[in-house]
Amino acid sequence: MALFNLRKGASTEAKPENLAALLQGASIEVMPRTAAKVESFREILPEGTRVYVAHIEGTPIDEMVATVKRITDEGYPAMPHLPARIIDSRATLETWLKRYREEAGAEQALVLAGGVPTVAGEFTSAIDLLKTGLFDELGYKRLHVAGHPEGNKDIDAKGGTKLVDEAVMWKQGFSEQTDAEMAIATQFAFEAGPIIAWAERLQAMGVTLPIHLGVAGPTKLQTLIKFAIACGVGPSLGVLQKRAMDLSKLLLPFTPTELLGEIAAYKSAHPDSLIEKIHIFPLGGIKTSATWLNEHN
Repeated sequence: MALFNLRKGASTEAKPENLAALLQGASIEVMPRTAAKVESFREILPEGTRVYVAHIEGTPIDEMVATVKRITDEGYPAMPHLPARIIDSRATLETWLKRYREEAGAEQALVLAGGVPTVAGEFTSAIDLLKTGLFDELGYKRLHVAGHPEGNKDIDAKGGTKLVDEAVMWKQGFSEQTDAEMAIATQFAFEAGPIIAWAERLQAMGVTLPIHLGVAGPTKLQTLIKFAIACGVGPSLGVLQKRAMDLSKLLLPFTPTELLGEIAAYKSAHPDSLIEKIHIFPLGGIKTSATWLNEHN
């Protein structure tokens, strides 16, 4: 890989061994309908891979529980999404959490607001869910919360990061009181510099929660741009749009190798960075992302 500057006056070589080290313990995400297309997770995923199970609005809880159980039964730690805005009551939250624990063997959860336009009940944010105390009561050992390297216009509608920063500091305080291990899982982005600056800013604010950085797995560039727009990816979307204007690159599949090479080099030079692990969004298919992960791990 080429030499590059992560910040003015500094040059670091992105080495394959640094990338492999960064990818140790990487996680991946599925939905019930995509998981159903996988004959065996053991055949495609490294041992111990954490598998997030995304709960899209309208997905029956029975399908979620069955998917989490299948993943757990195959020997992988499953982390179901708990999107606050699709949960209509505390009773529903308690029922879902009990089913994930008792029927599916889950001990982990990703707690997030959920980007849906209509709120189903009393919960509007991850903080609302965490305040119930149910995760500790029911023995959840690991909780992840959402992070926003490029800000979040749903939260800070007028721009800036004031409300996002206040939320992450609340979650930092909560992490110091709960028995569960906690981490920040991020939306995917495409540019190393802003990601690194965000992680450093959180650390300067006093945040100690490790960051599990979200990246898009290999996929067609056109598909990736569509997902990026739908998911509200911010300034780094310009990186994709610039690539799309280069006809020599337009037909080539996107991979996160270059981005993660830069992050890996930075992490090697700054081992105390909050960036700890990588989370893969398999936008081009879980088997494609799993193959890429195995090739670079």
